[in-house]
Amino acid sequence: MIDSFGRRIHYARISITDLCNLRCLYCMPEEGVPKKDCREILRIEDFVEIAQVIVELGIDKIRISGGEPLVRRGVLTLMEEIGKIDGIKDFAITTNGVLLPKYAHALCEAGVRRVNISLDTFDAEKYRMITRGGDINNVLKGVSAAFEAGFHRIKINVVLIKGFNDDEIPRFVELTREEPIDVRFIELMPFDSQQNFAYGRYLPGNAVLEICDDLQEEPRDDPSSPARYYRLLGAKGRVGLIEPMSHGFCGQCNRIRITADGHILSCLHSKNEIDLKPALGNRDALKTLILRAVSEKPMTHRLSEGKLSERAMNNIGG
Repeated sequence: MIDSFGRRIHYARISITDLCNLRCLYCMPEEGVPKKDCREILRIEDFVEIAQVIVELGIDKIRISGGEPLVRRGVLTLMEEIGKIDGIKDFAITTNGVLLPKYAHALCEAGVRRVNISLDTFDAEKYRMITRGGDINNVLKGVSAAFEAGFHRIKINVVLIKGFNDDEIPRFVELTREEPIDVRFIELMPFDSQQNFAYGRYLPGNAVLEICDDLQEEPRDDPSSPARYYRLLGAKGRVGLIEPMSHGFCGQCNRIRITADGHILSCLHSKNEIDLKPALGNRDALKTLILRAVSEKPMTHRLSEGKLSERAMNNIGG
């Protein structure tokens, strides 16, 4: 699929639930999300149908997200079915890691090759605070389980938060020295529902380079990747910077997003959504709606103009 700006769209992020077992301050309201009627959320069969159709249209990279995808009932069945689809070159999942000790090996057996684990601090008390009650030991066990399971690549996603984890940047960077792991620092992005938390806490990605000035930039192995990668001399892993605010990467954007309630978004921050549910069961109709979304994909987000998505991050998919 090619959008109106000539970008090849071949990456889909599919959120299979907006529920989560944590309540991160920059992502979820304290009370959680309003429980939707089961008819509003796609069934496992619906996700499989959509995955099959988008692969037929040229998608070859699929990442499953949430909320927290591993809390979704039937998640392993879904992963197994998607893992069987011919044409997928890259199958991945983003998770908070809490349930990885239970699911890591089964995910690998289902065909998942890469896992991204969200971890914003190594400090148990700060972790409990930012997640509103989470236990960091569960995540650390999840990271170990991911290594034991044998994923092709493991990434740690760290949201940069001024005054919260900027003092831990060196420790995260050092993690890449002895482990074949990518640590990616992500700039805090504003969403309508979490603006109060984000205000005054933004930290640009370049702060990582200022604090760790021995990082050397790596050649880009994928021009469409949102991350700029760096490496410590002799390190086994890499350090990535994802900077949607200070270093926009929209010009190379290659993705679409499917929400748990069956809407397709061509941009993370777009207010324009197309409901796919009416077309389920009719592959030609599904293709028409997906191609329409791709044709309407904007050239860039408009965060600097205050054009924020009305959905919370957990509604869209991390």
